[in-house]
Amino acid sequence: MAEITASMVKELREKTDAPMMECKKALTEAGGDMAKAEEILRVKLGNKASKAATRVAAEGMVGVFIAPDAKLGAIIEVNCETDFVAKNDDFQAFTKALAELVAKQNPADVAVLAGLTFNGATVEAARTALVGKIGENMSIRRFARIEAKGKLASYIHGGAKIGVLLDMAGGDDALAKDVAMHIAASKPKALDASGVPADLLDTERRIAVEKAREAGKPEAMLEKIAEGTVQKYLKEVTLLGQVFVKAEDGKQTIEQLLKAKGAAVAGFQLYVVGEGLEKRSNDFAAEVAAQAAAAR
Repeated sequence: MAEITASMVKELREKTDAPMMECKKALTEAGGDMAKAEEILRVKLGNKASKAATRVAAEGMVGVFIAPDAKLGAIIEVNCETDFVAKNDDFQAFTKALAELVAKQNPADVAVLAGLTFNGATVEAARTALVGKIGENMSIRRFARIEAKGKLASYIHGGAKIGVLLDMAGGDDALAKDVAMHIAASKPKALDASGVPADLLDTERRIAVEKAREAGKPEAMLEKIAEGTVQKYLKEVTLLGQVFVKAEDGKQTIEQLLKAKGAAVAGFQLYVVGEGLEKRSNDFAAEVAAQAAAAR
């Protein structure tokens, strides 16, 4: 049997970016044949990725890219299974590179993005290889691309768990940062009332009517009470209607702040990692115990 040297392992690792022990095992299995070992690794990494694909990926990060002229940008959410991997340098670099790719190539959806050329292969091939290297499932969940009417600004919070891409005309960089920070903190559903889904308003209206009815309010007043409730709700969930988080008087709305600064928001995109996804509830110790029991 051919001797597997450290230099051979190093060479294979540089070629495949696979973990060192996996490289050594592949070389041993291939009898020192570098090409065959590389083929073995590709098969193994592919299998590893397939197994990982069944696991829930609800952690991850938000990546943002803004072109130098601040007129074009993109925001993307890429998920993984654990917060530990979300902090991995390779995972973070992959996410940020995808945000730039989205901005420059303008894919229609995640499926189209997966087929774009990325470092000499495809995005999907790069994702699969990264899954194999790290050993966790990863998925590209969503992205948005913005061609700015004004200038783009961004804000990333909480280890890239919350990301904001803001399109604002007028004002200065400090104002743009403040507004983006406000969006991250207050999580508006839309810029103004026109962007709030009608079904959400209908739900608020129905609840208000039922509450008023149970409280014994006259039937003739129910619609007026419901409308008042809806208007209050709109102030809470629209960016322009919300009270600015840094308002000195505790009353100034974002709309008032922008007007005072001669600025206007054309749009924004807010992503919160894992929002609406099922989180893994089992802990590591329980997972190991389950695996041990299954192996008996």
